[in-house]
Amino acid sequence: MGFEYLVGIIIFVILISIRQVNEYQRGVKFQLGKFIKVVDPGWRIILPIFQSMTKVDMRVKAVDVPFQEAITKDNIPAKINAVIYYKVAEASKAILEVENFWFAVSQLAQTTMRNVVGEMELDGLLANRLAAAEKIKTIVDIASDPWGIKVESVELKDVILPENMQRTIAKQAEAERERRAVIIKSEGEKAAAQNLADAAKMLSEQPGALHLRTLNSINDLSSDQSNTVIFAIPLEILRAFERSGQK
Repeated sequence: MGFEYLVGIIIFVILISIRQVNEYQRGVKFQLGKFIKVVDPGWRIILPIFQSMTKVDMRVKAVDVPFQEAITKDNIPAKINAVIYYKVAEASKAILEVENFWFAVSQLAQTTMRNVVGEMELDGLLANRLAAAEKIKTIVDIASDPWGIKVESVELKDVILPENMQRTIAKQAEAERERRAVIIKSEGEKAAAQNLADAAKMLSEQPGALHLRTLNSINDLSSDQSNTVIFAIPLEILRAFERSGQK
């Protein structure tokens, strides 16, 4: 009876000592409060009282960094938010080196975002959001290395400006569009004038070309019976008559 009781106690202790580590997890194992090793996925025996284990999720995490108020290099206030993608590269460091790595990464990203925006002018921030995001990623990645964290990427979601600044930017964009329209129109007029000048030069250099062009125009006009055509005799013909009269 005593033997069966002892066997039952041993089986019970084994059952309550089994811990399952999933494929996407790693277990940080302690014995008497001291770190022993990182446990791979599977069923593991953790002796109660003497041993303990903390599971760490090794999958990529997406953290939504809330809006941060920052002032750009040219003293313009802006609100920005982002999403940071990271994962735990070393489970032991993530548990031993920082109390709450999720919270620590979030706070580090917020501070870095404000600092990076403060180093950029507004036009540069709006035009080079990818560059700003890459700079934030690099800084956060280096700072979180001692925690065993690997930053995969950072994406800037929104950059919100004060209403008066939005109106100013809208007016600036409208003025820029009008400027481009004027330039395009003037370039078209310049090209048209150049073509007319080339055509006039070509007609003047070819004898009889102007007469052929005149006849062609008269032919086009005569197709409509409602048109009244006043034909001007070319100056060359009048001069020819003058020469014949002198003879």
